[in-house]
Amino acid sequence: MANAYNTEAFAFHRTRLPMLPLKDAVIFPRMVVPLLVGRPASLAAVEEALASDKPLFLCTQLDGSEEEPAAKDMYRIGVAANILQTLRMPDGTMKVVVEGICRGRVQRFHFSASIAEVSIRRLDPLVAEKEELKGLIRTAFSQFEDYVRISQRISPEIVSSIQEIDEPDMMADTLCAYLPVKVAERQALLEENVVLKRLEKIVSILMRENELIQIEHNVRNRVREQMERGQREHYLQEQLKAIHQELGGRSEDGGDEFSEIRRMLSETPMPKEVKEKAEREFVRYERMPMLSPEGAVIRTYLEWLCDMPWKKRSRDAINLKKARRTLDAEHYGLEKVKERILEFLAVKKLNRFSKGPILCLVGPPGVGKTSLGESIAHAMNRKFVRVSLGGIRDEAEIRGHRRTYIGALPGRIIQGVKKSGVKNPVFLLDEVDKMNADFRGDPASALLEVLDPAQNKNFSDHYLEVDYDLSEVFFIATANNEYDIPHALHDRMEVVRLPGYTMVEKENIARLFLLPRQIEESGLNKKQIVLADDGLDTIIQRYTREAGVRELERKIAAFCRKVALKVVSEELKGNLRIDAETAMDMLGPPPYSPIQAEVIPQVGVAIGMAWTQAGGDILTIETSTMKGKGLLKLTGQLGDVMKESAEAAYTYIRSNAALLKVPADFAKNMDLHVHVPEGAIPKDGPSAGVALFVSMLSALTGKAPRAALSMTGEITLRGRVLPVGGIKEKVLAAHRAGIRHVIMPKENAKDLIEVPEEIRNDISFTLAEMVDDALRIAYPVAEVKAAARRVRAAQH
Repeated sequence: MANAYNTEAFAFHRTRLPMLPLKDAVIFPRMVVPLLVGRPASLAAVEEALASDKPLFLCTQLDGSEEEPAAKDMYRIGVAANILQTLRMPDGTMKVVVEGICRGRVQRFHFSASIAEVSIRRLDPLVAEKEELKGLIRTAFSQFEDYVRISQRISPEIVSSIQEIDEPDMMADTLCAYLPVKVAERQALLEENVVLKRLEKIVSILMRENELIQIEHNVRNRVREQMERGQREHYLQEQLKAIHQELGGRSEDGGDEFSEIRRMLSETPMPKEVKEKAEREFVRYERMPMLSPEGAVIRTYLEWLCDMPWKKRSRDAINLKKARRTLDAEHYGLEKVKERILEFLAVKKLNRFSKGPILCLVGPPGVGKTSLGESIAHAMNRKFVRVSLGGIRDEAEIRGHRRTYIGALPGRIIQGVKKSGVKNPVFLLDEVDKMNADFRGDPASALLEVLDPAQNKNFSDHYLEVDYDLSEVFFIATANNEYDIPHALHDRMEVVRLPGYTMVEKENIARLFLLPRQIEESGLNKKQIVLADDGLDTIIQRYTREAGVRELERKIAAFCRKVALKVVSEELKGNLRIDAETAMDMLGPPPYSPIQAEVIPQVGVAIGMAWTQAGGDILTIETSTMKGKGLLKLTGQLGDVMKESAEAAYTYIRSNAALLKVPADFAKNMDLHVHVPEGAIPKDGPSAGVALFVSMLSALTGKAPRAALSMTGEITLRGRVLPVGGIKEKVLAAHRAGIRHVIMPKENAKDLIEVPEEIRNDISFTLAEMVDDALRIAYPVAEVKAAARRVRAAQH
């Protein structure tokens, strides 16, 4: 179907026509364009135009993404068009071929539920018969010819057909139809009714497009010339290389790209198999094209082989007295660790071919594990390398990446050995307990070969692809928690435990190491600060609560900075004596009390002892009773083992209620709530069994345990007290907290030898075999002692 109109006979004045909104398209008069119509309102407009034998008004949308445009979304000037042909598509859309008739200005929009119509006024072109118009027509046609010739996007036959057009308005609209411009510029050309101005805009657009196309051609030609020049140079270089090979020599000055690597390979002492591997790779490198990406990979690989210390080693200083002095000068205490180092040096002096040991220093943060590795290197006169393994998840961090990957490098072990420059450094593997495994592999498993003296002689790195001898490396690992180290890795190391420091050790470390270092870093001299004994005691006891000395050093640094401020401000002329009062003035209110409040006697409160990654600590266990049905409620984020200890203590009290003088019906009429404060911190382990028992019994009898008393030990259903671990750390924590009496399992008596003598002399120890041994100390009352005797008699 089609409709056609006599444009001369129809005036288009205030004529109401169906409107077809256009998305991202502008139609000019005399253009024949196919359109795909799919929106319901647009289909209705086409149907109305066919039925009423009226033209269709084509108007462009301001926003092409608007599916239901309103009057504010439309341009005001469009084109009235004849429908030449329609074709309904299977999907319900319609293909319409239209021909523009003339321009029209919208006077009013008429929107209904199903169709959009407009009242328009015809816009006739304004043509002036001037010589300037003829000149513009020639210029526009000339620029269009250049555009067709340069861009090669339009058929040359189009130029011939436009050349035959005599009417200026028609020529201008025809040129507009072929301009590669955006919708906004095309709409501006459509709205320009003065033919002279429209031709000026067309000439401007064509000149701009011709200039841009010329720039594109110039850039393209320049790039092509550069590529051809690079290919020509590569070809000549390959020819030159072939000529050199035929002549059996190199360039005249001998400075080509291969001479340096050849010299490095010849000067580096390598094992035979490594030398053969390097020669094969060098032959491949020589045959590589100059611009080949693999050439850079092979060159980097050869440089790594040449930089590795295959045979270079440090000469050990086997002087035990000097080594002892070095260790003592840099670290206070740690006698067991120092003794182990001296043992190794003694064995090394007697047998220089002995394999290096694998030590693992385990202890809380701040006790000097990492710095001890440096001291060992100084004592042995060896190079020192430290690698932090905390947070490593990729096995390739240990074994390296294969050379097939972009940016591949050897693993951290080989990198560390290369950095040291010798094959026998002291190699510190820091934080081995903090490695993790994921889909990229398990780095702890990769360390098994590294830390096995029977295997690390032939350590294979994925990048090097040759064996490297690590048997002369003195590996030292550090960890905070021994139980987080994988069992297979733990089995390959000799564990040396570093417990927390005692009060006396902290005082000596502060005076010998921490204070001099902070005075130097603050720019002071030793005479300007006098640290009194009570001042140092106050800082240690009331400003720190740790197994190590890191927080202590921070506090010493804090008052050193304040002294430096006084010196610079000229407030201090001589020296400053820091006693207890001065320390509190400078450091502010102390966060800790001299003796913790938890050791004050309270009903239902007992003090237990625990071992943590940060050393020993004390646990306050609270029990409250209430009317109920005999329920036992446990809170404080307790682990399964600790919950079972609480249930065992509760069962023991129930089974011996009469002997312990506990109400016989408490299990029916009374609930117990056991809570361990600091609920955000997980707690687990069996060592709180005795403390849980004492806390529950105190709440049920209404009697408070003895003050300044702490206890540890696992409890059984028969009342036996079983041994536990971490005795030294627990006793040190209790002493720091002001505890002066400790109840512990009898079988742990052997562990007291590890507790420093000054601590043993300051604390009374009760070795408990049964819970009644703990009762006699916790409740020093005749009635309680009698109950303990009754319990023991009943058990026997």
